[in-house]
Parts: sequence; structure tokens; C-alpha cells
Amino acid sequence: MELSTEGMARLSSRDRVLVIMAKAPRPGAVKTRLVPTLSRTAVVAFYRCLLEDTLALAQSLGDVEVAFMCPNSDLDELARLAGSNASVVAQNGEGLAAGLTSVFARFTEKHRRRVIAFNSDSPHLPRSVLEDAFEILAARDVVVGPTQDGGYYLVGAKASHLTLFAHDGMGTSSALETLLSRVRALNLSLGLVDPFYDIDVSDDMTRLAAELRLAPERAPRTARWLRDWQLAAGQFRTLTGKP
Repeated sequence: MELSTEGMARLSSRDRVLVIMAKAPRPGAVKTRLVPTLSRTAVVAFYRCLLEDTLALAQSLGDVEVAFMCPNSDLDELARLAGSNASVVAQNGEGLAAGLTSVFARFTEKHRRRVIAFNSDSPHLPRSVLEDAFEILAARDVVVGPTQDGGYYLVGAKASHLTLFAHDGMGTSSALETLLSRVRALNLSLGLVDPFYDIDVSDDMTRLAAELRLAPERAPRTARWLRDWQLAAGQFRTLTGKP
């Protein structure tokens, strides 16, 4: 995907950048912990809905540059998904730590901007939380959004700190504490936004489905997919007599 010179200048002049950490929706590459609750094909369809609703959430913020950061192998597929709504950038290296390091190296290289890296599976997050995170970054060096399982769903900074992320602890229940200890070691000021949850296991998906039944507008594509999936699952149980 190519942006015009004028478009690139307009984006680079923005003070706020929201970067979605994403992968191309492919079997075996995304949300693998949802198998066998979902088939591999269903997992891909579900993740695509999460991704599209996350992009819509990002676009709903005013005056924010939106981008995807992804593995190099996923660049073309995510560019097709993003269309003209976001830039798509390949990370340097493999894994989440490399991706997060790439976010801040890339988007704070020429301008001291407020940059937030956001996961791709929390489209139901209230928009106000993202606005709060940007506000916190106006006064603090780092902002973090903790997850309820010991990780984090967003992290923001105004500069690149090469030692802030590392492979140890990423994707585990100690990820948040590891990050916070590095923030302290670098003597950076820190702000936190409200804890939230992302979608890793079937219990998370069940919780999300219940919330979106009451407020489908928070993530409409995901809400429709979950509604159809639950209807199909109920019909299957009726036909087979399984509980």
C-alpha cells in the first residue's frame, strides 16, 4: 500500500500515533489457544473480526495516525485488509518483543510523538481508555494498560528505549511485572490506565460474547460473528443431544 507524499507528510505531522500489533489471519498463526473450542477455520474468521473492529476503534479517535506493525511475511495481506485506513509496517526481527521495539524505533525516530502500541484483540475497549493513555503520555515517559492475567494490552512512550522489551516474560503472567521493573530501571516516569482483558482462551471469548450481546456497537463485526457462532453451537447441541 502506498500513500501520497502529501498523505505521508500529514500523517507524520500528527502528535499521536496508535500502532496495532497484528498478524495476518491465517490458520495456526493466530489465537491458537482457542482451539479446540473453535476449529482452525473459525479461529481465523473470529480473529479477522477482532482485527477489523480494532481498526475501527483506532479510527474513531480524532487526529491520530493509525498503523499496523506486523511480521514481514504478513505485510501484503494486512495491507489489503487495511486499505487506505492505516499504514502497515514490517517489524525488525521475530516475536512480540521485536515488534514492540520496532514500533518505538520507527515512530519516534524523527519526531518526539506520543506513540501507543495496542493489541489487536481488545476492540471492545472503551475509546476513553485510549484517550486517557494519550493524555497520560503528555506528562509521563511511559503509559501501560495492564491485563487482568498479568500482561498488558497497551504500552506507550515518546521515545525509543532499546532495553525496555526483551524476550523473557513476554506473553506470560510475569510480562507486566517485567515491563514495570525495566521502566523503573531506566528511571522513566510511569502512568497506568484501567486494567482490561484480551481474548486468549475460551473463557475470555464467552465473557466477550456476553458483553457484546448487551452492547454490540462496541465491536459490531465481532458481535455478529459471536452471535452466529453461538446459534450454530446451540443447534449442534440440539441435534446431537450433547450438553
